[in-house]
Amino acid sequence: MEAIALEQQILVSIRTLPVQQQHEVLNFAQFLHQKAAVKPPRRSLKGLGADLKVQITEADIDEARQEMWGNFPREIV
Repeated sequence: MEAIALEQQILVSIRTLPVQQQHEVLNFAQFLHQKAAVKPPRRSLKGLGADLKVQITEADIDEARQEMWGNFPREIV
């Protein structure tokens, strides 16, 4: 189907709808545009803090885990 013919069919169909439903069609079309928009790639968490110049080692993480969870009961009696 030719693009112009399709556009004409869409316009004829929309014009026969009540105004409220025409607004719904518009909202849906805007949603489709937003969904198809190119989104920038997400940065990793590691990359987000790269400019802070903070070096966290595995030992630092292990120590923090021990502080947080060291006294947590392992078995529920």
